[in-house]
Amino acid sequence: MWTNHHQLIAISTRHAMASKTSESRKPQASPLKNGYLILYNAVSASIWASILFRTVAVYSRHGPAAVPLAVASWTLWAQSAAGMEVFHSLLGVVRAPVLTTFVQVAGRCTVLWAYIRPFPQVAQDPAYTSMVVAWSIAEVIRYSYFVFHLSDMLPRALVWLRYSMFFVLYPVGILGEIRLVLLATEFWWLHSQVVPYITYAALTLYVPASYILFSHLMKQRRKVFGNPKA
Repeated sequence: MWTNHHQLIAISTRHAMASKTSESRKPQASPLKNGYLILYNAVSASIWASILFRTVAVYSRHGPAAVPLAVASWTLWAQSAAGMEVFHSLLGVVRAPVLTTFVQVAGRCTVLWAYIRPFPQVAQDPAYTSMVVAWSIAEVIRYSYFVFHLSDMLPRALVWLRYSMFFVLYPVGILGEIRLVLLATEFWWLHSQVVPYITYAALTLYVPASYILFSHLMKQRRKVFGNPKA
């Protein structure tokens, strides 16, 4: 236990030192830009925390079928608003890869707008609840991390959560997305003979897209934690 505690302290120290070294090599962000990013991430974290709380509360009382009635609209618009992050990356507001940011945002928005919104009944499946819970936890951690990092008050525990929880949350979210898309495709057959085939072809992209995103997360994790044997 002491060993793990000291390792976490060492990791956090390396992370802080790396951040300071990186900051010394580049111009400091303007107060206006920093303030905007703190506000954006704080609001986003609050919205996803609210979605998570409502999802858990409704599920515990009424089951998965009632969850979309409580959170579907919030989830749809919260995820759509995340499209701003693609522009943040393109414009250099944040140092984030444009491709990985676009892949994640576009993938989630496609699931919500092209499959769940036209056929809301599929959201009554437990896969929707598991997907929303996974998304919500991941986003609360991610946005909170950025708020504290930009404020120079980053807790060690949040560093660990940011770079470790994706091992569980990422597969849960992806599997939920795939199931919901397949369920919605059954309804698409009643309206189009083209969309289902496009869907099946698009689902094959989940493998390379998942690899890109997971590789990016692993690369970030290695930068922070370093050699696991150290």
